[in-house]
Amino acid sequence: MATIQNTLLLDQSAWDLVLDINGDIALAGTPYSYAQDVTSAVRTFLGECWYNTNLGIPYWQKMLGQLPPIGYIEQQISLEALTIPNVISAEASIVSFVNRAMDGVILITDADSNPAIVPFGG
Repeated sequence: MATIQNTLLLDQSAWDLVLDINGDIALAGTPYSYAQDVTSAVRTFLGECWYNTNLGIPYWQKMLGQLPPIGYIEQQISLEALTIPNVISAEASIVSFVNRAMDGVILITDADSNPAIVPFGG
């Protein structure tokens, strides 16, 4: 059984903090918190986090301005999704790559065997 994992709730379109009914910063609980944390992880560029420069996907180093195989991109996204505590499986699939814009989904499973589909791209 997974531990309860809260995270700061982010507005899905602005990707910014949300306030609860009392005016406090809202929290997202499990299982939604896993999906949101996976989304944040795959949006992180390698080296972007000052507190841990090993986090993130090598977008600048190995993807942007290059043509890596789609399988490599899917693998990097899947591996980054697995860095989220209590996410026990992750499989990324790119569903569209048009005009340099990539869209896809990540099928994740948490430690309680709850599946979720996490969209990425844009």
